[in-house]
Amino acid sequence: QVQLVESGGGLVQPGGSLRLSCVASGIVFRTAHMGWARQAPGQQRESVATITGIGSTNYADSAKGRFTISRDNAKKTVFLQMNNLQPEDTGIYYCATVGNPRYWGQGTQVTVSA
Repeated sequence: QVQLVESGGGLVQPGGSLRLSCVASGIVFRTAHMGWARQAPGQQRESVATITGIGSTNYADSAKGRFTISRDNAKKTVFLQMNNLQPEDTGIYYCATVGNPRYWGQGTQVTVSA
């Protein structure tokens, strides 16, 4: 029923940019607190950014100044604009609802390498 489908990942060089998208279905999206998390190889999953239904945002320290989370409620989509990507940003990026219950997408791979 609840589906979160990520897209936009890929391979980029350091300093490059990617824009991730997450299309939601099966939820009342306009009031849903949404977020992005990532998991690097051999590491725990970590929160990257969150956004409330009215657009209030929070970012991990590693993302501040480089990443921007946004949403389009009409399209039931949350975005993550990632600029000045670095190798340490490599990982699988997951879209999720924030709260209880929490739903996760399947993830999209982001690889930053020269």
